[in-house]
Amino acid sequence: MGHYAILLFLPALGATVLFHTVRSHSIHRWAFLLQMTWQTVCHLWVMYRQYHVKEIMTIKVSIMISSLMLLTQKITSLAMDIHEKKVIVSVKDVMESKEKERHRPPPCSILVVLSYLLFFPALLGGPLCSIVEFQQQINNCKVCDYPGHIWTIVKTFIFFFFFHILQSIITDYIAFQYNLTGCRQWECVYVMWSTALVFKLTYYSHWLLDEALFYSAGFYVGSCFYADFTDSNIYTLETTNRISLFARNWNKSTAKWLRRLIFQNCSKQPLLSTFAYSAWWHGLYPGQIFGFLCWAVMVEADYRIHAKLSIISKSPYIVFLCNLVTWFQTQMIIAFIMLAVEMRNITMLKALLLSYNSFFPLLYGVSLIFLMKLKP
Repeated sequence: MGHYAILLFLPALGATVLFHTVRSHSIHRWAFLLQMTWQTVCHLWVMYRQYHVKEIMTIKVSIMISSLMLLTQKITSLAMDIHEKKVIVSVKDVMESKEKERHRPPPCSILVVLSYLLFFPALLGGPLCSIVEFQQQINNCKVCDYPGHIWTIVKTFIFFFFFHILQSIITDYIAFQYNLTGCRQWECVYVMWSTALVFKLTYYSHWLLDEALFYSAGFYVGSCFYADFTDSNIYTLETTNRISLFARNWNKSTAKWLRRLIFQNCSKQPLLSTFAYSAWWHGLYPGQIFGFLCWAVMVEADYRIHAKLSIISKSPYIVFLCNLVTWFQTQMIIAFIMLAVEMRNITMLKALLLSYNSFFPLLYGVSLIFLMKLKP
């Protein structure tokens, strides 16, 4: 990252000081506000350089922004652990725990906190784990000598190269455009699907590479954390006919973090709040705001539509037909959302909305309005 690394070191050091000075009952609020303020300032600075100075984002800036977002995950996750008294960091909390609790969790030193926040495989894109799990994995690093460990790493790299090569082939040989301004009518659906496929394959290959880096560091192999913290649940993502299930399995550890951070703490409109915060966390580009809010509406529609479909005739032929139609609809809606989020700018968003691609989310949107008006 070059000199941009200072934008990560400052919040990591600041959060460490905050964790060791602020009491547990208020640490969550302070950590969330300060870290999100810092991340938002960095995002706005990058957007200013892109749109006003017309500066092309370099690879160093891209890595810095991505790492900063993952650092926000780790800081807020640790703050929630401290608030829930799963770990003890503050000196005052340590003194209180000695007086009140015999079986208290062990206090975390400054070195442990910094090691957790700046653990580079996680900052490069690895799945999120709590500080307790991080310490357990570090203490059990002898698992690196397990014979199946090498095979797991090799297998993960094989899948990574497969998806990476497949993504390169599709990019080179399938005739699609990365913009929707030149397509006509239903041709735009093909453009949307093929472009979204390239994006998904890119994500899959990156997740596999991130996990391979974790395995190489001795993490998760042979542990109970593997199933919970792997992000590359590709089979479920490609076969599900539920948008809600897709949302829970897309970048799985991040989805669990959002659920814990926002969804479980909102008394009003938790679903909408979760997706709105996700747009904020990603950077607040116009396409991201629209895409994540559209995703929230589609998930709500998905819940209601499948609740009605479940009471339809149990004939296996009808069930198969419903599953096939909803699977196709799910894939098209996800492709629509993915293009809105990845294209980001207003011009491409407008082209997407004015194309035939908008038929798929519009169908679920109309269905949601109709089902909301029906009496329960």
